[in-house]
Formats: sequence, C-alpha cells, structure tokens
Amino acid sequence: MPDAALLLTCEHAVNAVPERWQHLFQGNTEVLETHLGWDRGAAKLAQTLARELSAPCFMAQVSRLLLDHNRSPHNRMLWSEFSRDLSPPEKTLLLEDFYHPFRDQAGSWLAARHGNGERLVHIAVHSFTPVLDSKVRDIDVGLLYDTARPDEAFFADIWRSRLLASKPTLKVRFNVPYRGRSDCHGRTYRDMYGSRDYVFIELEINQALVADEQGWKAFRKLVTESLRETLSDITSDE
Repeated sequence: MPDAALLLTCEHAVNAVPERWQHLFQGNTEVLETHLGWDRGAAKLAQTLARELSAPCFMAQVSRLLLDHNRSPHNRMLWSEFSRDLSPPEKTLLLEDFYHPFRDQAGSWLAARHGNGERLVHIAVHSFTPVLDSKVRDIDVGLLYDTARPDEAFFADIWRSRLLASKPTLKVRFNVPYRGRSDCHGRTYRDMYGSRDYVFIELEINQALVADEQGWKAFRKLVTESLRETLSDITSDE
C-alpha cells in the first residue's frame, strides 16, 4: 500500500484583523477573543503535529469573523455579521489576499502528492467552546468524517482506538459536536478524490483542555503519538 502523505490545515487559527478592516469591529473587539473569533489552541496543536510528524501545515491568517476559510465560496456563512455587508470589491480583495492563497496552497500540495501516487491524509485542526447556549459539551475530542466514505470511517475508528488505548478516560466521539458531512474545507477535495485516495478528518478538541498548561502539553503529545500510530496502521493494513 502507498505511503500516506499527511497535510495539516488550521482554518480558524487566529483572531487577527488587518488594519483596513478593523473598523468593522469598532465597539465589538471583545468578540474576537471568543470562540466566534478563532479556535483557541488549534494553531498550537496543528504546529505541534506538523513539527513532530514532519508534515506541512497551512493556517488561516485572519479571523473567521472576517472571512471563514472553512466554508465554500458559495456558502453564505463565508461572511459573518461583521463582514457580510462589505462591498463586492472589498470582499474580492479579502478573497484574493487570504482565502484563495490558503485554499490554493492546500489544493496544490494535495494534487502534487496525489500525482506521485501517494495516499492523501488531510487533518483539519479545530477546537470548540466547552459551553454553548448554556449547554455543556461533555466530550474531549471529536473526530468528524463523512460516513459515506469508508476509508474515513476506518481511519477515525483506528485513531479513536489509539487515543483510548493511551488514555481510556478520554471522551472521544464521532461527528460531534458537528456533522462530518457539513460544508468544510475538505469537501472540495472529497469531490475530487475517491475515498481510497483521500482521507479527510476534522479534529475537534475541547478548549477546556487548553487551560491547564501542563495537561495541554501532555494532550498534544498524546494526539501526536496516536496520529503517528494511526498513519502507520493504515499503511500496513494490506
């Protein structure tokens, strides 16, 4: 079986807003520090995985409240309540400066590795708020995948087993807190590559894990080693 070519992306890595568009958040800058503005801890985890597993990592450079890199261009959720009313030229500028370069980087890398005959594994690293609408989300890790793609289901099942083997108390669930088939970055490539050639998993981690510095470091190591083992498993399953 061909080796797995690992790509890491982080669509909600930062809460940055370039000066040109900071006026959109005048009087509301605090929202950028919330889960609406970015995925706290996701960039650090993605960078750790990239470094330890020698994989490329492409990260968004602006807040999701300005432009959501995890949404398709036609999705109305691409723009938030703060950026939705921007003029067409301003939206085009944001797309050209941030969205398309990010998407093109990932797409070009995947195409090149697929052309080399490698199997593609794309992990998008995200995090979620522990409490939403006064409801506690009682999970630690969510592995999101498309249930219609058997190789994604296989990968997620192995990864969950590896995580629990190292830490049985960890609460790991499939397609929680979001559905794995929702519009997202990986949907573009699912339409281009078959299940066997391209595996896309959205890794969702509870932001409560980030608060404890010592525990957060141990958790990043746990995720790294479990992913390393999973990649090894899928390349030796035949």
